[in-house]
Amino acid sequence: MKTLFSLMSLLAVLMFTQPAHANNPQGGQYKQLGDWQVHYIAFPSTFIQPNIASAYGLTRSNSKAIINISVLADDASNTAQRATLSGHARSLIGTKTNLTFKEVVEGDAVYYLAQMDVDHEDTYRFEVTIRQSNTQHVLKFQQKFYVD
Repeated sequence: MKTLFSLMSLLAVLMFTQPAHANNPQGGQYKQLGDWQVHYIAFPSTFIQPNIASAYGLTRSNSKAIINISVLADDASNTAQRATLSGHARSLIGTKTNLTFKEVVEGDAVYYLAQMDVDHEDTYRFEVTIRQSNTQHVLKFQQKFYVD
């Protein structure tokens, strides 16, 4: 339970310390896709503690990033949604990396984690398809990474 709390606390801090988008003055990083609020973050895997990485089957490395996505209903309760995610990241020179998402369900929280290799000062464009029953939306964002 302590590991869960540590990961959730870290992810909450990371989500609210990312640069704000012009269309989101509160500083949270999300996009409105139909009836969903899709929250997303991509960050170096070294930001998490070794015990947390181990608990979630993640590899800590200077050259690995973690992508975390959660899908919430756009209603008063912002209920976590279960969905199927697939996608890829593409570097600016066109190198494509397929993303494999792992669903994590902890209490009422549901989020999806993927990992990928990254290069120093490279920017990646992410395209993630989110499916739930007959509904499908595509999340697009980009992120620049710095490798220590």
